[in-house]
Amino acid sequence: MEAKRNLVAGAIAAATIAAFGVTAIAGQRPIAPPSGIAKPWTMPRTGDGKPDLQGIWTNATITPLERPATVANLVLTDAEAARMEKATADRVERLGEASDPNRAAPPKGGDGSTGAAGNVGGYNNFWLDPGDRVAVVDGQKRSSLLIDPPNGRLPAFTADYRARQQERMKTNASRGGQYDHPENRPLAERCLLSFGPTTPLVPNYFYNNNLQIVQTPDHVMILMEMVHDARVVRIGGRHVPSHIRPWMGDSIGHWEGDTLVVDTTNFPPQQSFRGSSANLHVIERFRRVDAKTINYRFTVQDPTTFVSPFTGEIPFQATNELIYEYACHEGNYALSNVLSGARNEEKRTGKQQ
Repeated sequence: MEAKRNLVAGAIAAATIAAFGVTAIAGQRPIAPPSGIAKPWTMPRTGDGKPDLQGIWTNATITPLERPATVANLVLTDAEAARMEKATADRVERLGEASDPNRAAPPKGGDGSTGAAGNVGGYNNFWLDPGDRVAVVDGQKRSSLLIDPPNGRLPAFTADYRARQQERMKTNASRGGQYDHPENRPLAERCLLSFGPTTPLVPNYFYNNNLQIVQTPDHVMILMEMVHDARVVRIGGRHVPSHIRPWMGDSIGHWEGDTLVVDTTNFPPQQSFRGSSANLHVIERFRRVDAKTINYRFTVQDPTTFVSPFTGEIPFQATNELIYEYACHEGNYALSNVLSGARNEEKRTGKQQ
């Protein structure tokens, strides 16, 4: 599976942004500074006077969602951040070295690693692009994206969550496992949803961490490069009835000053965030702070999964890269081959799988 770089799609996306344009409101342009003094940044605004969030951004970072147990503080020192970034650079360099052509073959059936590949046939580091810098929010170099709870860790799970997990495991076991039944296979593996979260917009720590924002007075569209997931936020709208549960949930938005606030509910039962239930409720805040940065804050609430809400912050950095088509499983007939193989095995053994 690989991202298919399509320059035509990129050009169309760029033209879409240009069509909306950035229109300065009268009286917003600052007086030109004296020669030699940097011109102060002015918030770009759309034709209806709202902050212009449009463009292509990346949320790639090496800062983890949860704070490591070995790190005490949310804010890293310059030295701590430098060590993290150097360790990442050293790892990329080490994994980029040529493979030993005389190495032993992997064990039959894989080495037991989690996931479908079993460490056989998976991506090597060449294909991965999770980021190489720590997250910086309001000038602070962060050790975790989570800022609440104060320890930077996810809250404990509820008894309801543990009961759901046990039931899910029993169901999967009765069907033979996650990859032994077509309806058990993960949504991302079937290319129905992104390989990373779409609500909230947490980095996937894999690749394709770019996203594109397009605005109109009535809607904001957020397009994820990973598996081309597009979420449309209705500005000033009301949530649809609870029985309507679209992919990525139902998102409505409003402006609080210069901050875009997005409220998302009605997630489908097949989609979760860190084990969340259909009661998942996400509040997001987008605040542009300079020409190259949007500060993004999210709060997750799900009383049937977590004992308390939690909040995180992520900097979105402007990028000159384009959004490209992600041709996930295009022309891939693996699942039909898997099913036909299983039917043949049943005929051969006389045992239904």
